[in-house]
Amino acid sequence: MSREKNLPLTETVYYILLSLVEPAHGYLIMQKVEELSGGQVRMAAGTLYGAVENLLKLKFIQPVTSEDSRRKVYAITEKGLEMLRLDFERMNHMIAVTKHTLR
Repeated sequence: MSREKNLPLTETVYYILLSLVEPAHGYLIMQKVEELSGGQVRMAAGTLYGAVENLLKLKFIQPVTSEDSRRKVYAITEKGLEMLRLDFERMNHMIAVTKHTLR
C-alpha cells in the first residue's frame, strides 16, 4: 500500500478537518477544536488562518456561502474527508499494533 504524501495529518489539522464536517466560521472552528480535543489543542487566530489557507490550497476544505457576509464559512471537501478517514485508519492500526505488542 502506498502512503499518502499528506499523511500523517498534524493534530491541529486533524481537529480542524473534523470540526468542519459541519460548515463553520473561524471562531467556531477554534471553539470546536478545543472542545473536540478536550482542551488539549487551543490555537490562536493566526495559527488557524494559516492552516485554513493551506487546507484551501490542498482542496481539503472549501468556502461556502453564508448569510453573514462578515464571516467566512468553510466546509470539508470529499478529498478532506478521505484524508481524515485515512488518518483515522492509520491511527487505529497503530493503536491495535501497540495493544498487541504491549500485552
